[in-house]
Amino acid sequence: MAIALVTGASRGIGRAAALRLALDGNAVALNYRENAEAAGQAVEEILRAGGRAIAVQGDIGDPACAPALAAEIDARLGPVTILVNNAGILHRGDLADFDFTRMEPMRRVNVDGLVHVTRAIVPGMQAAGFGRIINLTSIAAFGTAMPGTTFYAATKAAVIALTKRFALDLGPHGITVNAVAPGFIRTDMAAAGRTPEQVAQSLETMAAKAMVRRIGTPEDIAHAISFLAGERAGFVTGQVLVVDGGRTDYLAP
Repeated sequence: MAIALVTGASRGIGRAAALRLALDGNAVALNYRENAEAAGQAVEEILRAGGRAIAVQGDIGDPACAPALAAEIDARLGPVTILVNNAGILHRGDLADFDFTRMEPMRRVNVDGLVHVTRAIVPGMQAAGFGRIINLTSIAAFGTAMPGTTFYAATKAAVIALTKRFALDLGPHGITVNAVAPGFIRTDMAAAGRTPEQVAQSLETMAAKAMVRRIGTPEDIAHAISFLAGERAGFVTGQVLVVDGGRTDYLAP
């Protein structure tokens, strides 16, 4: 049984990924920042299904969090060999209207947090000679026309660059590093800062832009994560798997 850590796992894609990895037979540590109740409910769901899971609190935007998180999981479950860097935040805005004071908190979680957690977990993977790291980026990083995502996209482009370099550095240790780039997924993040009417309009608009004519679900992304975390993906590394239903609104091909 492998040990998996999913950051930001109390809701949305993180929660779905944790449940999927547990169904795959892994023990799972669900990291959360504030929503202990939701994380606990996900843990209970895994336990009821016969799996093994714990909830671990920590704000990955805090540099001191990652070493403590790794130590707690190692003591309670064992060394992590599957890491899903999912935690992220979105502050909307484009060139003309973005409040740039919000860039630092977003970068601290989306980029720095990923680095800190990865650095804390990698030594255990190196000792085991095996590891799977899956980073969550976004198709915004490639340049889509979705309003309000300009600076969020910049943080997610950094995730792609880090994924490729980490894959290069860690491959000799038996560790693969890949990223999943979701399209428009129905989550709390997608609705943040919007009225119900705006959310409904976004759902309709984004479904029309996808070749499959629907928006994505957290489970769609969890299935991709499950593949990259498994043994069958052992020869896949340094890649970005786009899971967006075939979006057609890229600024560049």
